[in-house]
This record gives sequence, C-alpha cells and structure tokens, in this order.
Amino acid sequence: MAFDDIFPYLGEFGRYQRRIYFLLCLTAIVSALHKLGGVFLQAKVDHRCQLPFENETATYQLPQGVINMSYPWDSEQQAWSSCRRLDANFSAEYFSSNIPANRSVRCDSWVYDHSIYKSSTIVEWDLVCDSAWLRATADSMFMLGDMIGSFGFGFLSDRYGRKPIFVIALVLQILGGILVSVSPQYIFFMIFRLVVGMTASGVFLIGYVIAMEMVGPSRRLFAGVACQFFFTFGYVLTALLAYLIPDWRMLQLAFTLPSVFFLSYWWFVPESTRWLLSNGRKEQAQQLIVKAAKVNKVKIPTDVLDGLLSEENEKPSSEKKPIPETKVTKPSILDIMRYPNLRKRCLNIFFNWFVNNSAYYGLSWNTSNLAGNQYLNFFISGAVEVPAYTFLLFTLNKWGRKSILCSCMLLGGVSLLAALAVPGEMTWLLVTFAMIGKMAVTASYGTIYIFTAEQFPTVVRNVALGASSTSARAGGMTAPFINLLAEFWQPLPLLVFGAMISVGGFLALLLPETLNRKLPDTLEEGEDFGKENEEDLEDVVKKTGSVIVIASK
Repeated sequence: MAFDDIFPYLGEFGRYQRRIYFLLCLTAIVSALHKLGGVFLQAKVDHRCQLPFENETATYQLPQGVINMSYPWDSEQQAWSSCRRLDANFSAEYFSSNIPANRSVRCDSWVYDHSIYKSSTIVEWDLVCDSAWLRATADSMFMLGDMIGSFGFGFLSDRYGRKPIFVIALVLQILGGILVSVSPQYIFFMIFRLVVGMTASGVFLIGYVIAMEMVGPSRRLFAGVACQFFFTFGYVLTALLAYLIPDWRMLQLAFTLPSVFFLSYWWFVPESTRWLLSNGRKEQAQQLIVKAAKVNKVKIPTDVLDGLLSEENEKPSSEKKPIPETKVTKPSILDIMRYPNLRKRCLNIFFNWFVNNSAYYGLSWNTSNLAGNQYLNFFISGAVEVPAYTFLLFTLNKWGRKSILCSCMLLGGVSLLAALAVPGEMTWLLVTFAMIGKMAVTASYGTIYIFTAEQFPTVVRNVALGASSTSARAGGMTAPFINLLAEFWQPLPLLVFGAMISVGGFLALLLPETLNRKLPDTLEEGEDFGKENEEDLEDVVKKTGSVIVIASK
C-alpha cells in the first residue's frame, strides 16, 4: 500500500492539512520580501555631480541656468549628464558669460534627489556611474545564493529531515538579515545578501515540500498554485513597507524580524509523514497519521494503517539481500542526453526555465526604470499576479499545459516588444504594456513547473526538475545585468526580455501536451513520448512555410 492510498480515509485536504498548509505558506511572504526587497534596498536615485563650490548640504535641484553652465548634454540619454561635469572654474564671471566650457571631467562625488527615496545603498556607497555594475552584481549574488540554498537545503532536508533543516534555515535567515542591515561596507552587504538568498530559498522550498506532502493527489494543483498567492501578498507588501520605512537598514530589519515568528513552528508543524516512512521511523509516522485523523474527525481502519506500515517494514528486509550483479543505479541527467528526443525536449525546457525566471525577476526589479510613481509601479507589478494565478486555477486542467504556456509567453513577449513603440510622453501606456507582460510571464512561470514534471519519465523526474531549477536560477542571475542596460537606453531591458520569452514561447510549441495522458516511467517510454506531436508539428511547418530555429550552445 502506498501513502497516497490513505487519503481516502484521512481526507485529501482536511482541517489538519489546511491548518499546517496555511502556516507553512506564510513563509512565502517573507521569501518574497527578501527576494524582491532589493529594489528598495538598492533603490536607484536621481543624481548629479557635486560641483566644486557645493558642500555636503547641497540639494539636488539647481536653477536651469546653473545646470546649462555646469553639465554636458548626454545625447544617448537625452538628458544632462549625471556622471560628468564641465571643467570650469565656476566663478561669477564664468556664469555671467553664458558660454559653457567645452571640456568635461568625470565626477568624484554626487548630490542625490531625496524626494522619493530618503535612504539607499546606492546613496550611502555612491554606486552610480562607473560603479553602477556593483548593484547588479549584488542582485546576481543573491540569486546565486538562491541556487545554492535550493540544492543545499534540499539535500540536507532529504537526508536529515524537513523540520530540523527548516529551523536551521530560519535561524540563518534571521542572522543573515540582521547582518545585512548593519553592513559597514558594500562587500559585506553582498556577502550577507547571498546568505539571505540561500535561506530564502531553503525556508520556502522546505515549507512548500512539507505542505505538499500532506495533500492528496486531486488537491495538489490547487494547493501548489494557491501557495503562490502568499508570495504575491509578500510582493505587494514589499512596496507598502518600503513606502512606510524610508531608511534601507530599518527596512531590511522589517523584512527579517517576521522570521522570528516562524521559529515557533518547531512546536506546531510536524515532520513530513512521507519522510518518516521512507526513513524507517514508522512509529512517529503512525502517531502523526492518527493525530491528523483525530483533527479531521475521521477514523482510519486499523488494517489500512497496519498495511501501510507493514509494507514499509518489508522494504529493509528485501534490501538486506545483496545482489551485486543486478544492482541498479539511478539514472542521471547524462542518461537523458543519450536519447535524441529526450535531449531536445530537455534543452528546450531548460531554456524556457531560464527565460521565465530571468524575465520574471527582471521585470519585477525593472520597475525602477519605468516612468511614474515607482512604489505604485512595483505594487501593480505584484498585483497583476493575482489574475495570473487565478487564471491558472481555472484553465490548467481544461485547456492543457502546452497551450497556456505558449500563449502566455507569446502574449508577454508581444506586450514587452510593443512597449518600445510607445511615444515617450505616453508613460501610462508604457507601464500598461510592461504590466501585461509581467502578468503573462507570471502565468507561464506558474505553468512550466507542472508542465516540466509531466514531461520527464518517473526515473529521472526529480533530477530533471533539479536541473531545470538550476537553469532558472542562472536566468535570475543574468536579470540584474539585463536591467543594467537601461543605463544606456531605458527601454532596452524590455526589448531583451520580450525577445527572450517570445523565442521561448515558439520553442514550447515543440513540446508534447501532457494533460490527461499517461506519463512515461522509463527512459525508453520518455524517448517515445511526444514523437507523434513532433511529426504533427513538422507537417504544420511544411504547410505554413514557418521556420523554427533551435539554437544550442
């Protein structure tokens, strides 16, 4: 008897499961605060060169006549330069001449506009102009920590249990978050943010696994998508906290201190029953099942419970018989690459994870490059996730994974590319296109996880998901540097993200639909899975004259 066989008696999403599920989903809120809070911790602030005659109390605003005589015109940005000043003596005679100097020099200090952001790491450590790349590096380091944490804490939770590793990740998150808030230099800020990135991934993913391992098969789609609403709530809460707390150090503490509450989960959240059973701790598993049944007000027949536990008891005895000649090793990602059809599908999926993650975080962090109120832009960027996830709840099991993934990615790509044609004075339309693109990317990102799990055979499903997750986080590491392109041309990040997800949407047409289909178990079945789809697509290409180019590096 498998563990899933007990849900008809226990209930697939009873009162006990709902209570634990809700508590664990709360961790997604803090994860969002840390993952997206960098937009405000490292807020871009308008700046200009500090002129030789100005002191530290100088304000950002200057009379237009002084600006004309102090700064060169930046033809690329179509604005007065914020990184260079004219090389002049700035005497009264110079300003009265109305003839600006024809030579400029680089700035060595800056004056910042504090009308929107009172405090920022950018202001504190002058991370502008030639040092602007450091901001992108810090965000990329955070995503590197996210990658390390997802694998490191995932491995540890599989080996030592979900609950103790969850608490260890929480403690590290609290310590790392506090250290970020007191960082004396930017290098320490980056290092401690990397630690927070590791734990943000670890806490959320472990909590998600515990929650999902308690939910019955028919309710997992709802539970998996509904959890994202908590992340979205944390998203919009980030904007509210940033608006109310202008000091970046205090804001970082506000992101961190709620994690202290989650330490109490040691007494309220149980270990995963599935993990206990798979590791031979059957008495504890039985106690948890009985407790859950009591809270759900149901009774599990003794023979059903004994059957589950007795099957688990039989496993060790069979494992004691050494049969070296028939020892089976678990397939790896390299085994997938040996099969042509699986290999093409695998590379296709990796690319789509890469562009979805890059576009999702890139567009989330890019709100500071959009015109208008930056707090409002960020809030809307988070709020559009609500209709995106609601759409998935009602359509994923009706319309199919492939059609939703392709259509959402193409819609997102077209919206972002269309934003480039918007006249500069129509800022509201530019923001609208950017938000439609963000909503579409959110829906595609929510789809690809489920779609990927169904694409690969059972024997390599976990390792394939892990490799896909690595591709996603690599995409997240590139997103800050793509956003840095706005320093050269403001709409350029939208162009790059739009082109990437459009290509991904077309490539997704090559993937087979998985809805209501028997999923493959072996590598051989995985190789054959979807071949008829590929043949049908080739016929369509021949008839329409369309050309799809797959590039791999």
